[in-house]
Parts: sequence; C-alpha cells; structure tokens
Amino acid sequence: MLTGVAALWGAATGLLVPRAAYRFSVPPGEPWRDACPAGHPLTGPARAWLGATRCGGCAEGAVAEVRTGAPAAVPPEDTPAAVPPEAGPRYAPHRLAPAVTALACAALAWSTGTRPELAAWLLLAPVAVLLASVDHRVHRLPDGLTLPAAGAAAVLLGLAALLPEHAGSWLSALLGGLVLGAFYFLLFLINPRGMGFGDVKLALSLGTVLGWYGWPVVFAGGFAGFLFGAVYGAGLVALRRANRRTGIPFGPFMIAGAFLGLLFGGLAA
Repeated sequence: MLTGVAALWGAATGLLVPRAAYRFSVPPGEPWRDACPAGHPLTGPARAWLGATRCGGCAEGAVAEVRTGAPAAVPPEDTPAAVPPEAGPRYAPHRLAPAVTALACAALAWSTGTRPELAAWLLLAPVAVLLASVDHRVHRLPDGLTLPAAGAAAVLLGLAALLPEHAGSWLSALLGGLVLGAFYFLLFLINPRGMGFGDVKLALSLGTVLGWYGWPVVFAGGFAGFLFGAVYGAGLVALRRANRRTGIPFGPFMIAGAFLGLLFGGLAA
C-alpha cells in the first residue's frame, strides 16, 4: 500500500513538472518563459508556474481558423474566457515526467519503507525530475532550483533525524553534501568546459541525500553518475552522433546515480 500511495504522489506531482520545465528551459541570461510558443501569456496558479501544458489562446486561434478557413491570430488580451486551456494544443511533452516521477517514488518507498526519511525523498523526487528535464533540454541547471533543493534536503533530513526509527545521520548528510560539492568544484576548476557550475551546485543536494546513509553510499551514488554519463557518451560516439568534445547534460546522470545510491542505501539500512 505504501508503494502504491507513493506512486500516486509521484504521478500527481509529476503532472506539475512539464509546465515548470518549459518555463525554466531558457538559455543563460534570458528570463523565464511567461508565454506559449505563439506568444499567449501563461495563466494559472502560483504565478502561472502550475498548470497544464495547453494554451487557450492557441485553441481559440485554431477554432477561428476552422470557421473562417484562414489563419487567425488571436491577441492574448482578446482570448475569450470561454475557451478552456485544456482545449489548446500542447507546447511541451507531458507524459514522461509523471511516469518517471511515479516510478521513482514507488521505488524509493519500496526500498525505504516507513522510515521518516521517505518523506524527504518523496518531496525531493519531483524537483529532481524537473532538474533532469531542464538540463536535458538546454544543458542548464538553474540556481532557482539547485540551491533551494540543497537547502530543502538539509532541512528535511534534519527534521527526519528528530523522529524515531530513522536510519541515517544528519551530520553525515551535511558532510556528504560538502564533500561531493567540493569534489565537483575541483573538477570544475580543472576543466570548466567539461563540468558546469550548475553541476557543482546540484552535487550539494545529491551529496546530502546520499550522505544520510553514510560514505559508502556517497561513493557508490557519485560513481554511478559518472558511469552512466560515460556509457551514454560512449554510446553517442559509437553511433557517430557525437565526438569526444561534444558536451552532454550531466545533471540527469548525476541524479540517476544518486537515485540508485538511495535505493541501495535504503535497502541496506
């Protein structure tokens, strides 16, 4: 039952990822997107960060085109309120994120059980999927996600450490975040083109969650991330879709490695 509830939580929160990923997926220096690809302003709760990946303005334009037989541009201010956003075409993928988040939350619940740190994993999982999605699209890990995630990981695990039956150490978690972040910072100094500073800030939160279960899990999760990235890069080279100098988004592989580390850590605790 716990695994099923976690899967439902993951699916529900995963539905919120596509809209946020679309808004965050911009090149460095540009403001977050506040309009659909056609230029209609996004609307919805939380200053339009929450909502479906459909545009009511685009839907009204499509209806007008069908009625008149000619393309009809509908200005945002003239969009009728009667056209619901659910009727518009989608401007971002919407199926993968809920599925991945549901599977990740279910697996974390299966490995962790009823221990209090599970609440932290379930709250952080949708953010991890969002970060992986943004990095995959634009090779960027926004500060607006990485830094709050690191702080949230430390606070949530600190609260979990106050509850009975937890299976980790808050001090070890904090040290894990500092050590993994320092390691990635060293890699960034050695080769800035091969390691982005966003990866350094992401390592703070990943090291924190891995450090909860101890140093072996930190090493295992960190190594798995490098292994996944190396296999992916080698596959691209073998398929002649990239060369040794081609940059790849490393955030998704860091997150996948940390996820695998958490599964092993939860089962071994």
